[in-house]
Amino acid sequence: MKLERVDYDRTQHAGYAKGRRLLPASRRTWIRAFREHAGNRRIGTVLDIGSGTGRFTPALADGFGADVIGVEPSVRMREVAHIESSHPLVTYVPGHAADLPLDDASADLALMFLVWHHVPDRPAAARELARVLAPGARLLMATTLSDRLKELLLYRYFPRTRDIDAEVFPTLEETVGVFAEAGFAHSALTEVHHRSADSLTEYAGRQRMRALSVYEHLRDDEFREGLAALEADAAAETTPQAVESECDLLVFTRR
Repeated sequence: MKLERVDYDRTQHAGYAKGRRLLPASRRTWIRAFREHAGNRRIGTVLDIGSGTGRFTPALADGFGADVIGVEPSVRMREVAHIESSHPLVTYVPGHAADLPLDDASADLALMFLVWHHVPDRPAAARELARVLAPGARLLMATTLSDRLKELLLYRYFPRTRDIDAEVFPTLEETVGVFAEAGFAHSALTEVHHRSADSLTEYAGRQRMRALSVYEHLRDDEFREGLAALEADAAAETTPQAVESECDLLVFTRR
């Protein structure tokens, strides 16, 4: 059965900012990785595509000292982003990956953080990214790849989420192929080790907000059962154990 697209205006916007908030250490880890793979060109304009509630947008502005444009199709996610943070170098605009409101070759760097699987027309999006990125500019894509699934704690408590991820995320070969056809070179693939919670109790609190899009595809009883098991383990936790995982970071260069 084909999975329905997630409507962030209907549900996900409500708890997303709190449920997916970055720990300061994780923010530093990701910005360090982005800077490492941003290339040697001067970065004047950065695109945060699928910027959501602005998890990374202000951090990108600080990390690169650049103007950052957060492109987000969801009206309510943009509304939350404006409430959560204001930054003199950040602008949020409506748009999506296959229709970016920017001039040709006007951006020096683009980020897509766990966004690619939401894009319905990936070849069109790759062509649009090729249009707005300057020659030599890089696209940084943090994503799950269906042929490189990690051992996420999520899968232990909500087992069907692994099957869902295997269905909704493309493979590495498929992703590289789409961008090659649009005029990108595959420059790197690395794993970024990051922390999503400082304890199981904190992790359970985040899951309670149901702020992961994969939960939209679970039945209510599946979610309740998994959450109950997670909360029971969290209640039994005597020494806080950080919840950490790996995430793939793909790097493409506009030829």
